[in-house]
Amino acid sequence: MPLRRPSSLFSYPTRRQSSTADMASYNDAEPIARGTIPTIKQSWRDLFRWRQRVTITNEYGETATEWQSPEPLKNPISLFMQLSPRDWLFFVVGFLAWTADAFDFHALSIQTVKLAKYYDTSKTNITTAITLTLLLRSVGAAFFGLAGDKFGRKWPMVVNMIVLGLLQIATIYSSTFQQFLAVRSLFGLFMGGVYGNAIAMALENCPVNARGLMSGILQQGYSFGYVLAACANLGVGGATETWKTVFWIAAGFSIAVGLVRICFPESQQFLQAKGSGKPKVTPVAFWHETQLMLAKEWRMCVYCIILMTWFNYYSHTSQDSYTTFLLTQKEFKNAAASRGSILMKVGACVGGTCIGYLSQFVGRRRAMVGAALISACLIPAWILPTSEQSLSASGFFMQFFVQGAWGVIPIHLNELSPPAFRSSFPGITYQLGNMISSPSAQIVNAIAESHFVTGVSGDRVEAYGPTMGIATAIIALGIAVTAALGPEKKGSRFETTAPAGAEVAAEKQANDSEAASDSDGRLEKGVETKVERV
Repeated sequence: MPLRRPSSLFSYPTRRQSSTADMASYNDAEPIARGTIPTIKQSWRDLFRWRQRVTITNEYGETATEWQSPEPLKNPISLFMQLSPRDWLFFVVGFLAWTADAFDFHALSIQTVKLAKYYDTSKTNITTAITLTLLLRSVGAAFFGLAGDKFGRKWPMVVNMIVLGLLQIATIYSSTFQQFLAVRSLFGLFMGGVYGNAIAMALENCPVNARGLMSGILQQGYSFGYVLAACANLGVGGATETWKTVFWIAAGFSIAVGLVRICFPESQQFLQAKGSGKPKVTPVAFWHETQLMLAKEWRMCVYCIILMTWFNYYSHTSQDSYTTFLLTQKEFKNAAASRGSILMKVGACVGGTCIGYLSQFVGRRRAMVGAALISACLIPAWILPTSEQSLSASGFFMQFFVQGAWGVIPIHLNELSPPAFRSSFPGITYQLGNMISSPSAQIVNAIAESHFVTGVSGDRVEAYGPTMGIATAIIALGIAVTAALGPEKKGSRFETTAPAGAEVAAEKQANDSEAASDSDGRLEKGVETKVERV
């Protein structure tokens, strides 16, 4: 349907958007392509076009596609000030939940050497726990993500965080390696539910032009969790038994976030959608709309899973074994390896925030492609130096671009997501990508432990550097190609979308009302006929 052109007809949420006069200039553009090959062709052409293809909707529900010039980058402070205190509350809680989730996960990955000694097994066997955790995260993402879309963001997250803390404690009391693996598998189920609800709660109320910056900051909750875990590892020292102390800290952090979340209300956007006069969503209606979404958006689902598979390989390959790399191949002490890991992830925090912010101007895909290609160029400087200072500096810049590309992901997935499924869709696609890439740390350790290079001291040491370098180069190129050929919906507006299942429920209610009206009409007609006969 052609769009009525007067700007006064454009429907943008009044609290969030700037006036029409502030909008970038536009020209008519071809609609968003449908189908795999047309989308690839259109996406490739758009990558080299400065203006961005944006679909807009007016108050009559009419849509049109236009070329819009990117808005100039704004002062981050002014973007921060656009968020209300309530928005900040939800963002901070989402950030803390994602940070605690990362702390719980990396409490294991940065202590692989300690755990191998404690359970008297190989480092590759210890990373089996990482594989199992990542495999089962997708199950938790599906369950808790759908629960978040139907019941709200609050209570699924509360359950997630408290159970995660309890499972960290159960890990501490695992006396055998088999018990350890079983608990970490169960841990993966609950860990998977955090991401989708956290990013939906944190970002769904953000102003449109602040989303890139806030997405970059939010994603770095993962890196910040790694930094905190590395700091805890540095603080407790290198003795084998000290891994338990780090797990106690992680347990307290997760439970504390869950208890804090109880004290705050449900997501305002979810409450508004629930209370907007839409009929009550039944489980049948919810599942029916989910089926309709999957039938319509299956290509988008497959694309996002492929993209997230690359990205999860990207992060896990470049970071999970980094501390082990410093301890074994570079022969660092625990303190030096911990300092190197901390500086590496500080770079990740900075890079994710900066490139996420920059994506608001250059576009989501260009930001990801550029960051991935630059990180590939930095690989030699990342693995070849031998001193702590050089490795710390190169690690900082490597993760600046690795997590810089990641900083775009939360908002990119939210914008690609079917609007009513912003809790389940990002979480499920992210965790399915995680599931497929789950053997990454185990693969790196297995290859490194079976190949050797000459270490700093002249001894033969396990080849972690070459293994990580070659794998990361392949993955970075895969990300660049996948993002370059994929869709982008920067600027998608989903603030007023009803909860999942509401449309089906509304259609059913309308049909019931129409049937009732027809029945009443027939009844009245029958009464009138009888009266006439009398």
